[in-house]
Amino acid sequence: SSGINAEWPLRPGGTSNSTNPSAMATITRNTVFTNVAETSKGELFWEGLEDEVDLSQVNVTSWLGDTDWRPESGKPSSHPNSRFCTPSRQCPVMDAAWEDPKGVPISAILFGGRRPTTIPLVMEAKNWRQGVYWGAAMRSEATAAAEHGGKVIMHDPFAMRPFFGYNFGDYIQHWLDFGNKEGLSLPKVYFVNWFRKQDGKFIWPGFGENCRVLEWIFNRAKGADTAVETPIGVLPKPGAINTEGLGPLDMKSLFDINKSDWEAEYDAVQKYFNEQLPQDLPPAIQQELNSLRSRLSDM
Repeated sequence: SSGINAEWPLRPGGTSNSTNPSAMATITRNTVFTNVAETSKGELFWEGLEDEVDLSQVNVTSWLGDTDWRPESGKPSSHPNSRFCTPSRQCPVMDAAWEDPKGVPISAILFGGRRPTTIPLVMEAKNWRQGVYWGAAMRSEATAAAEHGGKVIMHDPFAMRPFFGYNFGDYIQHWLDFGNKEGLSLPKVYFVNWFRKQDGKFIWPGFGENCRVLEWIFNRAKGADTAVETPIGVLPKPGAINTEGLGPLDMKSLFDINKSDWEAEYDAVQKYFNEQLPQDLPPAIQQELNSLRSRLSDM
């Protein structure tokens, strides 16, 4: 989903000018779409564009070929995993130096997953090795892009599980080896989770408001003293994330550390490593997992 072409899902009910104006500006030309609907005016349509396309003035052909699709048809107009592929240079907020042949310094790497519980809104790794462990131990609620039929929490290391081109253990070691190279200024590693829920509803507003978390990450990369160490990683200090204008927001629940949930997380990751990497798990990753277990025991 990076490089010369940007390829990204058009989440039903998600991608629109109100939720992601930069994406919408990027895909206005030179773009290939898959499994979306088309209007009788030749425009594209998917769930989330109801406020931008007057459906009373057009006929819609769904991705399945229904030439008279309507919202009340009982089926979505577009596949839940419909996508676009477009040149990254068309993104209006793309850094001007992104294709610099000299390379671009990386200050932070962000991992993320859909986790309704357990994982806080954002956390920072104490060091490179812990950050690599987070990548290897990633778990996320299944989406339409995965083969799982329901909303199960699946293992998705580095968000790359379907795409590993070589031995998983060697892939992890490749990341770890960067920590042993002299002269490298290693980026900080973060894990973000926009999808934590309370009473079945998302706590964090998401979409463009995620820039508030990015602001905290940017400031941390510059050395800001806005974080505190915890048994699971480095978390923002209370009040460190700007929430001005958001209204009532339960930030405490977004960063709650539930010991039993994290012990279950440990057990699930250990089981996965035992099954998938019985011989090839780098010792440093097992040490990180053991260290997590020890810190949880002391809570």
